[in-house]
Amino acid sequence: MGTSGTHHRTGILLCLLLLGCLAAALFAAPTWAAVQPDRPQGGYLPGEVIVHYRADVGRAAESGVESVTGTVADGDLSDNSKHLQIEDGATVRDTVSELRRDPRVAYAVPNFVAHASAVEPNDPGFPLQWNFWGPFGINMPDAWSLASRRKAPGGRGAVVAVLDTGVAYRKLGPYRRAPDLSSFVRGYDFVDYDRYPLDLNGHGTHVSGTIGEGTNNGIGAAGIAYRSRIMPVRTLDAHGAGDTVTISRGIRYAVRHHADVINLSLEFGPSVRASDVPDLLAAIRYARRHGVVVTSVAGNEAAQELPYPARAKGVIAVAATTEDGCQAEYSNAGQDVDLSAPGGGSDATPGLDAWDQTHCHPGVALDSIYQQTFGSTPGRFTLPSGYYGTSMAAPHVSGLAALLIASGRLGPRPTPAAVEQHMEATARDLGPPGYDVRYGHGLIDAAAALR
Repeated sequence: MGTSGTHHRTGILLCLLLLGCLAAALFAAPTWAAVQPDRPQGGYLPGEVIVHYRADVGRAAESGVESVTGTVADGDLSDNSKHLQIEDGATVRDTVSELRRDPRVAYAVPNFVAHASAVEPNDPGFPLQWNFWGPFGINMPDAWSLASRRKAPGGRGAVVAVLDTGVAYRKLGPYRRAPDLSSFVRGYDFVDYDRYPLDLNGHGTHVSGTIGEGTNNGIGAAGIAYRSRIMPVRTLDAHGAGDTVTISRGIRYAVRHHADVINLSLEFGPSVRASDVPDLLAAIRYARRHGVVVTSVAGNEAAQELPYPARAKGVIAVAATTEDGCQAEYSNAGQDVDLSAPGGGSDATPGLDAWDQTHCHPGVALDSIYQQTFGSTPGRFTLPSGYYGTSMAAPHVSGLAALLIASGRLGPRPTPAAVEQHMEATARDLGPPGYDVRYGHGLIDAAAALR
């Protein structure tokens, strides 16, 4: 899964970014419409009507009406109301008109259809995103609708700083902007010390996609807070390595430039202790004092202790789950885990509790997390497979934090503690009842958080 950093440079690990994942082919996926059930035309079900008889009409008379109109009762709905099936081949409109002309009928109406009030994106990659809509996803379709009702569609107005390998946020020389990322604020490159934090790896662009990829625009996949603005802050080099100074400067930059959320999909080696990274911890405290939510990864060593920065006070530490609703096999556990979010990959060995015994199936190949990032080269963008890890889990929490802040669900300027506590209180409990070291307070539920 990874190795600890060297003694000469406090290296960090990208969370389970597999070798070769940038060259993985784009899965051919059906459009969202293609996997949805057929829907009735005209807003009502064909071949069905509802009739309500006048109070003085008896059962024999009702049967007479149904015989004349070519309908058959399919059960009572209430006193004097029946659900009828049309048996004579007439249209719903004609049958309703015929029923309404009968003096024994108080009213007749089609059997109208309602739909869940959820956004159903037309992005071609959305069917791959089990982490958004699946049984153990985070309920994004309903959450998008709720955010829109709160006048903050897609987290409009929130700023999320992504401290990572950079982001494919603009065209410059041989580099291209990711087609499905479009809303940014100025960032900075603390690796090369210039104003162009371009991604040379793909990891940062993938993480940014989970947070803010364009949604319902017919391209790519979807993003949680798709109208938030991404602040690209490059703190990791092309190989995914960074250091204390670079990351600390990146955190302070994001705070000074008004980020609402900082995503740290990175980890120091397991041997690094608090006394080794005092400047990093000071930068995190600085962010917290200024009202910035900070998320980080639980780590990918399948260990029973979390690395820094996740262990730091004031950081939301995010463990990873699979599409089975199980702890991912690589995800660290420990008393510092706060929340879980989809990270993809295979299930861990189950614990002794009933949840794990039911949901964890080690050795079964399960899906990864799909977002738009580099294909075979940095200039070509696809939805590659092979991205899974706590790096993929953390931005789910960052995206939800952006939605909560933008929507005003917790008031105009919620504190980082209020945001974290609300996500924990509305999370879906996994594992043994209550808090546990594998899943923390549970799997985040974006819809529950926004209700």
